[in-house]
Amino acid sequence: MSTDLNGSAILVTGGSSGLGAAVVTAVARAGGRPLVLDRHAPGDGVPWIECDLADTHAAETATRQLAEHTGGLDAVVTAAGIDVPGKLADVPTHTWEQIITVNLLATAAVIRAALPFLQTSRGSIVTIASTLGIKAVSDATAYCAAKFGVVGFTRALAAELAGTINVTLLIPGGMNTAFFNNRDDHYKPGPHAHLNDPADTAAAIMFALSQPPGCTIREMIVCAEQESSYP
Repeated sequence: MSTDLNGSAILVTGGSSGLGAAVVTAVARAGGRPLVLDRHAPGDGVPWIECDLADTHAAETATRQLAEHTGGLDAVVTAAGIDVPGKLADVPTHTWEQIITVNLLATAAVIRAALPFLQTSRGSIVTIASTLGIKAVSDATAYCAAKFGVVGFTRALAAELAGTINVTLLIPGGMNTAFFNNRDDHYKPGPHAHLNDPADTAAAIMFALSQPPGCTIREMIVCAEQESSYP
């Protein structure tokens, strides 16, 4: 599939690693202008603002600053996400609430700040949920709560913005990224786990971004065919 973004400004949260970095690469290759919000610097030359998305006020401010600096926004992809698996009684309160904030509340905060710019450009939004946003598992109460929330938030947002901004919900399965690196071993994918290449998931996002105004890919599930978290 060939996508020409023709200089479109695409804001990617979590764009320095994992799926976010794959989206940044895909946007640049398609002639777009990736912009990044992250705690760490993205690839060389990509405009970005250092931002801890656990601070939703900072996330809104940084979104407006990037949009104003680049002359507007054509799309937002909310790829940032964190998780610390564990039983509810064992995960510290601050950590549990931070997972909710980064995955769900920051998604809403960035989109809220981007709306005036996206309405001007008749742009697009792609939110990133998870197969654990439609299937609950043990030891993931915060992550499931947040990603179920992203599903509901995005469906409601799509209804609210119909006719003005294209809204797509992406539900990815596990990907071969650093997302799992800091987990205890028993929470990491096994040696024979089937995980998607994040570049393949990013290609699905590019397909959503390539749709013209008024033609929206509402929802997509993208995962390795034999990936165990598939619903």
